[in-house]
Amino acid sequence: MAAKEYGIFLPIGSGGWMLSTTAPHPEATYAYNKRAARHAEAIGLDFIMSMAKWRGFGGTTDHWGESLESITMMSALAEATERVKIWATVHANVHNPGIAAKMFTTLQQISGGRAGMNIVNGAYAAEFVQYDLWSDLSKEDRYRMTAEWTEAVLRLWSEHSVTLDGEFYTLRDAESRPHPEVRPTIISAGQSPAGRAFQAAYADGAFLSANSLEDMRDFSRDVHRKAADAGRDVKTYSMLMVVQDETDAGAAEKVRRWSEGLDREALAAMRESWGFPEDRARAWAEGATGSAVFQTPYVSGSADTVVEHIRTIVTEAELDGLMLIFPEYDQDMLLFGETVLPVLRKLDAD
Repeated sequence: MAAKEYGIFLPIGSGGWMLSTTAPHPEATYAYNKRAARHAEAIGLDFIMSMAKWRGFGGTTDHWGESLESITMMSALAEATERVKIWATVHANVHNPGIAAKMFTTLQQISGGRAGMNIVNGAYAAEFVQYDLWSDLSKEDRYRMTAEWTEAVLRLWSEHSVTLDGEFYTLRDAESRPHPEVRPTIISAGQSPAGRAFQAAYADGAFLSANSLEDMRDFSRDVHRKAADAGRDVKTYSMLMVVQDETDAGAAEKVRRWSEGLDREALAAMRESWGFPEDRARAWAEGATGSAVFQTPYVSGSADTVVEHIRTIVTEAELDGLMLIFPEYDQDMLLFGETVLPVLRKLDAD
């Protein structure tokens, strides 16, 4: 099996990725994220990535009510690390392509060529209405906007002057020098047909989600096939939270305890942000099971169980890697680095 890439999703928003009053609550501070980034480098992970979040979901936990800005934080973490890839998130509906091109050229210099641009296009209205930055576009239109934005950035990174009379953006004899010596890696997350088409056309790394491993495999194959048809190579990834303990029973007890603290108010607000009417979002949250505390798929168990689960995902879904999330990023990630990651690396090498 070809070597897989493993990295972490940094806890840039308060509370990490669990909506629970009884779970660990990672801090949205630079100090916490710097420790996590250095742990990731020390244990041998390949990349660190942070989201861009402009508004939280309230509730008892004030989930993601505090968050840092992705590009600024990742620039600092580029100085705090030496090897891991540095992937920051940028909203095409917030940052003009000229501004973003300059920012990521700068990040590429700071990081010594390790920078990645995770391009998103603003799906959750409440984040942007508050700043008068929301345009009510369909998903297909958002991806057309994002394609035009990405084309503009790529031209600014390689051409002396760019003039663009686009549907969404206008540039007039625009310059963005110096150009990056090596183009930053382009990352994109999505699962819709429009999202996968964008990934195949522009991304170097594609994050996918699905309701089953079979669907994930089909999505991964689709991106790989479309990219190959265009003469490109795109790696596919997904996300996974790791709840690890010495035994399966110990990990299951953590899940049970954290599930008891489900923050239903924050859960309803999150569901509403996805476009559900308020009454439906609240009804769903009230009826949700405790496992809804997890915002992403998760595995719980001993080191052996975690290894087996990760191998199953990357093999059956035909993925090139995983972005990992931890309940907290000190002991949990170090335990993973001691007991799981070396086994995964050895299995890849065999």
